[in-house]
Amino acid sequence: MNNFIIVKVNSDYCNYLRQFDNKVPYNVGGKDLRPFIGVLLEIDDMKYFAPLSSPKPKHLSMKNKPDLIKIDDGKLGVVNINNMIPVYDNLIKVIDLNKECIVKEEKQYNTLLKKQLKWLNLNKSNIYDKALKLYDKYVSGKLNNYNSFRCCDFKLLEEKCKEYNKTIKE
Repeated sequence: MNNFIIVKVNSDYCNYLRQFDNKVPYNVGGKDLRPFIGVLLEIDDMKYFAPLSSPKPKHLSMKNKPDLIKIDDGKLGVVNINNMIPVYDNLIKVIDLNKECIVKEEKQYNTLLKKQLKWLNLNKSNIYDKALKLYDKYVSGKLNNYNSFRCCDFKLLEEKCKEYNKTIKE
């Protein structure tokens, strides 16, 4: 089982997927630096990445859900595994958390990402298991309606990922 990494997913690819599923998160504009954590699982040669959410007061009182993982009891945010998307390596860019940060806000954000990543890697087995369980229940139709409604359409996005990748290779 690999350690998690922090990556940024190609925004054109995310925009493409959003044409087919409005639950695909944004990672441009005001959320340009919004990262996706590294490989959660591999199914049928597909890699999946899930978006991180920065800490918010509501995360402290939320319960862990089948489609959401609280990072350090919500103190460091959450992982939205319901919004994980399939990608190929050519659609991601690894974020270097050891680079020099000049702007104060960038330093704070970088520190947060390092703390999130450390916690995620310490808990990777549980995260992998939870993500795989969510995926399996969703694609088999065994996930309850509330959680199913909150999830990206994993199988549809896998097909669209393959189509997109063919177009950029040609």
